Amino acid sequence: MSYYVPFQEAETEFTEKRSRFIGHVWRVEDEDAARRRIEQTRKKYHDARHNCWCYLLRAGGTVRYSDDGEPQGTAGQPMLNVFQRRGVVNVCCVVTRYFGGVLLGAGGLTRAYSRAAKDTLNAAGLSSVSRWTLWEIPCPYPLLEQVQREIQARGGRISGTDYGVSVTLRAAFPAGQEAPFAERLRQLSAASLSMTPAGEMDLPGEREDA
Repeated sequence: MSYYVPFQEAETEFTEKRSRFIGHVWRVEDEDAARRRIEQTRKKYHDARHNCWCYLLRAGGTVRYSDDGEPQGTAGQPMLNVFQRRGVVNVCCVVTRYFGGVLLGAGGLTRAYSRAAKDTLNAAGLSSVSRWTLWEIPCPYPLLEQVQREIQARGGRISGTDYGVSVTLRAAFPAGQEAPFAERLRQLSAASLSMTPAGEMDLPGEREDA
């Protein structure tokens, strides 16, 4: 089953009634990584009035958020809702606010923090994570460039290359899509080469718009 994560980290900024809102989004794999990002941001913007945050982790369904001194329910929860509505996990978001002297009210704060999270997620983009199968692919040197092209042409990724008397490529294919390459490898080698399974793992795909 696939799921979405941020494609890359991002930072955005806007001003609302003289308050400055700076949004930050990162992909994280566990709570320690999320907490590190939050603490780093607090230190960087130590002079800001608020550093509100949230994070969602796929493992264990972990969800945490903080209003960091803003009225309850006006910051962390609205930020969290942005990611929940879009089905994004393994994400940490911090929105820094420099108070501009004009009160925004509960509705204004909710809209501002939601906007900061949305803008930053849009800047980061999304990546669909799905199960890939891992393979070791033996290859004689004369076929190396062609085999590499064939892997990529069929949606695979080369993760490593071991050089010796011959070459062994380490590659990954989206689950269920390795068969066309396996058949092509047999054709190229007159049925003398076959790839060996080396496990499975979840990998992110290309960038998509949030």
